[in-house]
Amino acid sequence: MNKIAESELILNNNGSVYHLNLLPENIADTIIFVGDQDRVSKVTKYFDSIDFETQKREFKTQTGTYKGKRISVISTGIGPDNIDIVINELDALVNIDLKNRSIKENHTSLDIVRIGTSGSLQNDIPVDNFVISSYAMGLDGMLLSYDCEYICQKEIENAFINHTNWSERKARPYCVKNGEKLAAKLMSDKTYSGITVTAPGFYGPQGRVLRLSLQDSQLNSKMDSFQFNEHKITNLEMETSAIYGLSKLLGHNAVSMNAIIANRANGTFSKDPYKIVNDLIKYTLDKIVG
Repeated sequence: MNKIAESELILNNNGSVYHLNLLPENIADTIIFVGDQDRVSKVTKYFDSIDFETQKREFKTQTGTYKGKRISVISTGIGPDNIDIVINELDALVNIDLKNRSIKENHTSLDIVRIGTSGSLQNDIPVDNFVISSYAMGLDGMLLSYDCEYICQKEIENAFINHTNWSERKARPYCVKNGEKLAAKLMSDKTYSGITVTAPGFYGPQGRVLRLSLQDSQLNSKMDSFQFNEHKITNLEMETSAIYGLSKLLGHNAVSMNAIIANRANGTFSKDPYKIVNDLIKYTLDKIVG
């Protein structure tokens, strides 16, 4: 079997993967993603114990047990480019023999749950609620670097492109479904669901205007009115499409859980965003072990 070149799979001197600074034994098969490195401890404070911790750059990892289940919590930083690093290196930890630089015969599938904050685009999804992303619509183009046609929801993509009169100068939007079995485990009467749009930036790509004019100043309202069968776009953030796309391609299960702290449709913001994020953390942990 051909070995993966050192230039393609970069390892640290201790054999850990380059950016995450992790060895295979450092992670669990269930992994929670948070964007902010300071939010890792806000999740693990509920753990019964923590047996491992490391950090390199914005990538902080803590692994421990919650109600007897081993879970890892990793901060990804912001954006699809960071997700590209995190998921590829996590997959390498479980599906590549790092010493021999060869792909393992038996595939290991990870359960990946993102706990993040987001803004709602729908009037009927108010702040201080939870949204499970049934699909992710990526505006970032990152996944298009991979052979991904077979996992993409082309009918939804084409409907979105037509509805928004999408500019040909931008990357083609791609749409990927969540990990359905994992999503079913996390759903309840406390959750909304819908399409999450992943933007490649925080300001212009999400329709914010400071000193620069936008290519399409009506894009947010077009997304607000988009519907494909029963599916509407519920919220806008910066990671979910990359998580769903790479997880599907690599054979992992991924679900994005969003604490709605802002409503772009009616201009409201949570009075206590820290509480709703904390509530989502506790909700997600209990559902994972449930």
